[in-house]
Amino acid sequence: MSNKSYSRLYRNLTQKILDKIVTPQVLGSTSELEQNLAQNQLHTRICYVLQDASLSNTVLIDKEAQARGLPSVFSPLILGQYNEDNSMLALNEQDHPHDSYHYSARLIRLIEALQQHPDQDVQLVPVTVLWGRAPEYEDSWFKALFADAWAKPNKLKQTLNISLYGRENYIEFHKPVSLRALLETAQTERPNFSPAHFVVQTLDQNFNQYKEAILGPDLSDRRNLINKLMKTEAVQQAIRKESIDKKVSMFEAENRAKSYLTEIVSDFSYSTLRFAELALTKLWTQLYDGIEVHHFDTVRELAKDYEIVYTPCHRSHIDYLLLSYVIFNRGLMVPHIAAGINLNLPVVGQILRGGGAYFIRRTFSGNALYTSVFKEYLHSLLSRNTPLEYFIEGGRSRTGLLLPPKKGMLSMTVQSHLRGATKPIAFIPTYFGYEKLMEGTSYLNELNGKPKEAESLWGILNSARKIEKVFGQVYVNFGEPVFLDHILQQNQADQIQLSIHDELPRPVINTVDQAAREILENINKAVVINPISLISTILLNAPQHALSQDDLLRQIEQYRELLKATHYDDRMIITQLSAPEIIEYALKLKQVEHYQQDNQTWIRVAESQRILLSYFSNNILHCLSLPALIALLVQDMPAITTAQLKQHVSRLYPFLKSELFLKWSATELPAQIDRILDSMQQLGWIEVSENIQLLELQSTHPMHSLATLARSSLNNFVLISQLLQEYAEPYQLDLKALEKMAKTVFKRLAESGNLNSGYYFDSATLKSFMGSLQQLGLLEMQGQQLQLKPQFDTEISDYLGWYAPELQQQIADKLLFSEKEIKQFKEYSKK
Repeated sequence: MSNKSYSRLYRNLTQKILDKIVTPQVLGSTSELEQNLAQNQLHTRICYVLQDASLSNTVLIDKEAQARGLPSVFSPLILGQYNEDNSMLALNEQDHPHDSYHYSARLIRLIEALQQHPDQDVQLVPVTVLWGRAPEYEDSWFKALFADAWAKPNKLKQTLNISLYGRENYIEFHKPVSLRALLETAQTERPNFSPAHFVVQTLDQNFNQYKEAILGPDLSDRRNLINKLMKTEAVQQAIRKESIDKKVSMFEAENRAKSYLTEIVSDFSYSTLRFAELALTKLWTQLYDGIEVHHFDTVRELAKDYEIVYTPCHRSHIDYLLLSYVIFNRGLMVPHIAAGINLNLPVVGQILRGGGAYFIRRTFSGNALYTSVFKEYLHSLLSRNTPLEYFIEGGRSRTGLLLPPKKGMLSMTVQSHLRGATKPIAFIPTYFGYEKLMEGTSYLNELNGKPKEAESLWGILNSARKIEKVFGQVYVNFGEPVFLDHILQQNQADQIQLSIHDELPRPVINTVDQAAREILENINKAVVINPISLISTILLNAPQHALSQDDLLRQIEQYRELLKATHYDDRMIITQLSAPEIIEYALKLKQVEHYQQDNQTWIRVAESQRILLSYFSNNILHCLSLPALIALLVQDMPAITTAQLKQHVSRLYPFLKSELFLKWSATELPAQIDRILDSMQQLGWIEVSENIQLLELQSTHPMHSLATLARSSLNNFVLISQLLQEYAEPYQLDLKALEKMAKTVFKRLAESGNLNSGYYFDSATLKSFMGSLQQLGLLEMQGQQLQLKPQFDTEISDYLGWYAPELQQQIADKLLFSEKEIKQFKEYSKK
């Protein structure tokens, strides 16, 4: 039997064995390659490339290539007189693994053939094949043996891979690379290099980038990492400073530094990931009807060339479990997650640490040593291109609105980048959309005035045990990336170099502020209008939170049309369920209920769910905030002209933009107002001529519910303004006292029936409004003390004087406090 016949027989036998054992998962898409082939752009001369020679991997690639209409790996590769019996190239051959002085004979022949045929080219298609995906930084031989690694597996290890990881085999076809283009680059940029050396070096580097995106960086174990960090100049300098400043021995200062690192550093392991994947798959199946993911391809495209920092909104403790699960199951490395130190509980803390969590204190409290140690650890992660995740809001939102950014982690990320040795950074804003929350009961208690519960996983599990386990669908939408280098250039900060101990100069502070704002705006752009958020928005703003089924069906369709027409962003997702299906779905989740009245079926918000449903309505409030304000102005000012309407909207827009992280600039605002007016006219709600006229206005008309939707923000603005005018300067109030007073007034208004819709108010609402007042030059903050500018009263009257005079008087009546109450508020603020 000839060698060729023997090879074919052995290959066929390998194929039959693999067909029975292995079920590959193909990551990414081969559509571009398929399209090029279909258009004959590659002239069918393609050559697949493996980093390391492997018959089993080659056979698997061949099967998946043919399944996608791509040429067989075992088809001949012909260039003029040059003829190879297959179309596979291994950079590192089995006889010479990773020998930098030996190049594949086939590669040499390919290069020579192209040199002889200048009109020809070969498109190299790199293919990554992974078994089990575990990084090679486990600290036990058992894990190292049974997990895929950065190192090339020997024949025994490959046999174990096939038997153990048949269902965890991952194949990714990467974008084709022109061999001729590589040779031309080599001649230009590396004239003294062997062309083969340049090609192998370039492709090897690309393979490592692909592998790093999926496996994560080639990290050392936790103990060695801590020891390595202890020896860095930055940490040693911080230890010396601690010894001098705190008057302790160097030995004691070193012990403190090491204890901080032990507290912080993750202990990532593949076995924990596998355990978590199995457990979470079961959990999601029990809790949710499904997980819907959008725009993940954005992340996949960036992962090879960028340091990925996921910056999601924070609505539930489920967020970080869900995001890691989604990323892992789509073939990329899970991020290392900044977790609050309160989650470092027995057993749970170790599991989280094994899944990539590193723990951070809520405040550094002027602890210079802890700050330096943490910054150095973060820099080590970024330097090794480890994907990161942290919540830009800091804590979980209790209202459903995005919270003002907590910029500590973001500042340290920017500072680390400006120290050097990191890839360009892409922040990935990520939107989570829930239809029911595990923490719903605790959020409800907090919104009703009870103290905030300490964050803990035990609290979640306890809540989950008590609540009926019907949580609907969950949505993950990856937003438009925010590129750090671009923002650094805009702020003239890209040439600044920083050390770990440097204060951030103003251009860098501006960069951090802009990045934080863009991240939050891009989270909102990735909004998901799910069935519960849509029906909640409509019913909560209807009289008595109820509508006849016919009116509700009509409004659902009209709101959907308005959202499509005003088009908040390309990444916005709107539920595809029909109006009847949305109602049935909400009934199934027990968020609404039906009843009979006047021989009609009516739908109303379940009383126990009213405040919780305002959470989901607030999730999408930013999409409707401008239409709502316009509806309110048209309703309350019947003779308003388009010019007058635009003037009122432009005055109030800075407050709404700050509160809701809206995307439009002041210059873009007029065009968006015109778009909204056109949409309302198309829907038959208004007529725009000399004045803007309502065509009808019944209590069930969508314009009425839209106008009601705008009142929460304006009520907040009026209340805060009146409190400032009455109490800020005479009593030298700070923000904490002002917040407590505002909540007390809201409670009084709700008890007296003056507020009929679901309301929201928390420190975020207050801070965003105060920030806008400062930017408008109407208020100054001197430390914690508030000082109004002389023009405050006049300007606020221009902004808000037209709005609901009767309600403004009711608010004024409810904000009268005795001297004793004011004293209590001030004492509360000192706690």
